[in-house]
Amino acid sequence: MEDAFIRHIELLGYEKRFFPSQHYVYMFLVKWNDLSEKLIYRRFTEIYEFHKALKEMFPIESGDINMENRIIPHLPAPKWFDGQRSTQSRQGTLAEYCYTLVNLPHKISRCLHVVNFFKVRPDDTNPITDSQIKKPEVFLLPKDAKKNSADITGPIVLQTYRAIANYEKSSRSEMALQAGDMVDVVEKSESGWWFCQLKNKRGWVPATYLEPMDGPDESEEQEPNYAGEQYIVQKSYTAVEEDELTLKEGDTIEVIHKLLDGWWVIRKDETTGYYPSMYLQKAGEMNTSMKSELRNRSAPPRRSTIRNAKSIHKQGRKQISQETYRRNSKKYLQSRRNMKEKFQNKANVIIEKNEQEGNKPKAQPAVPPRPSKDLILNRCTESTRRKIL
Repeated sequence: MEDAFIRHIELLGYEKRFFPSQHYVYMFLVKWNDLSEKLIYRRFTEIYEFHKALKEMFPIESGDINMENRIIPHLPAPKWFDGQRSTQSRQGTLAEYCYTLVNLPHKISRCLHVVNFFKVRPDDTNPITDSQIKKPEVFLLPKDAKKNSADITGPIVLQTYRAIANYEKSSRSEMALQAGDMVDVVEKSESGWWFCQLKNKRGWVPATYLEPMDGPDESEEQEPNYAGEQYIVQKSYTAVEEDELTLKEGDTIEVIHKLLDGWWVIRKDETTGYYPSMYLQKAGEMNTSMKSELRNRSAPPRRSTIRNAKSIHKQGRKQISQETYRRNSKKYLQSRRNMKEKFQNKANVIIEKNEQEGNKPKAQPAVPPRPSKDLILNRCTESTRRKIL
């Protein structure tokens, strides 16, 4: 399996936060080699410490030995007090730094120090906030400021979706919607919560409240896999709709269809139904932080529970009925049984054949013909000859 590396880093802007005290964080959209796109937040002091460690790791490329050999870009040191003006003014320098960093030789751009720094952290998806403190303010980088050499590699184009109904946010990390709002999707999470931006607002939105502009069907959704992938239930859930399943923590199930809205079709024994993907973990994978995060998170709403949902498309989304899932799953299960029986029958034939061969009487050695009298007389001893004669 190929090691993870970064293909592109785009600076989206910065955010002014007020907890635990007023400070600023930069927002980056990181595009990885598996085509996933992740949103992360970093303080400039963190970035500068990362930069200093990178220079120590590669003294030749940083110009410490000879300045003519320097290829690692420069980064100004943080000021004694970083205010909004300095945060805003260094955006161009930071965007150019990220572009140059990704395009350095692989031994630098793909080293663990770079990869680990730009990986998603728990506080990127669930930032620590205080309900009594003023909510963060978001400042997006103007579009004309992004016109630089990074465009040569092809900038990331955000998809535009339309809200099909009003949505009231339930936490500070979410974003409220009005029916008809046009939002740009920054990140699509498997949990069914998508990170979107609307003018100068950004936040998480349930994917079920959004529909693509070019058609009702999601071409990005995978086809059903009736063979199934084994997953472990990390959090219990009691079915609310008829087509959902009730499972307990620790249950082993098979995922047969991964959908973008965060409600996956799973199979338990020979029963199929929907279950929140954020409560599942692939078998064999370790994630110790998942259980603690689940306590403060809820599953996104189902499309069927949205009131006054109005689509701009005449044709509705293509949906597969649970009966189709069950029928195809039964075919798969039956074919698996047939294959098992086929191998079992083949094994039985081999065993039976071996038993039959074992019961056959063993062939006796041929009895040599009795030698003639003359031959005996020529080869026997004198004592034997006297007895015969």
